[in-house]
Amino acid sequence: MKHLFLFVLLLLASGSGYAQKTKTTGGAATSAAMAGQRWPIGKAKANAWYKAHSWMSGANFIPSTAINQLEMWQAATFDLTTIDRELGYAEGIGFNTMRVFLHSLAYQEDPAGFKKRVDQYLGLAVKHHIQTLFVFLDDCWNKEAKPSPQPAPKTGVHNSGWAQGPGDPASRDSATFSKLQPYVTDVLRTFAHDKRGLLWDLSDLRTGRNLG
Repeated sequence: MKHLFLFVLLLLASGSGYAQKTKTTGGAATSAAMAGQRWPIGKAKANAWYKAHSWMSGANFIPSTAINQLEMWQAATFDLTTIDRELGYAEGIGFNTMRVFLHSLAYQEDPAGFKKRVDQYLGLAVKHHIQTLFVFLDDCWNKEAKPSPQPAPKTGVHNSGWAQGPGDPASRDSATFSKLQPYVTDVLRTFAHDKRGLLWDLSDLRTGRNLG
């Protein structure tokens, strides 16, 4: 988990400096990055940030009443009571960090409501002394994500109803990326300085595809 957190933080901490370098030097910056050169300012910020935090322990979190991220975040099935109770269980066994998956479809249905629910979740997490790492994109398990009622669990099948985000074939279509930008940028800007969040995990990709 330590390496995952440092990787994501390094990516984000390096972003502004890398963007400026790209603006002034063009393709040379991209070539340098692709050649595996490190960005010292990003590395320094990542190390300083990590030293300021206590040891992180936790897990992926979803309430037991949700089969996937959509069911967790859609208005009709957002379950604060269960989230509160189960984050309490996590606190009780010593966890202080949770990795929580978001979904673009839940945002697109109701951006303001989605962000309100994220805010409510963060309030409960802090109540239980838990930091949160939010994940924007995911290409694991079921390919076709659909809003509204989610499938019932299949007995004995691990992650039987988990939904990819944005899903396949959307994640292989470059036209999809521009549609995802408002989702990512709006949520990032809304919670960019919210101390209740820990990190942003931009994507959980397992198939080698690159969303840009």
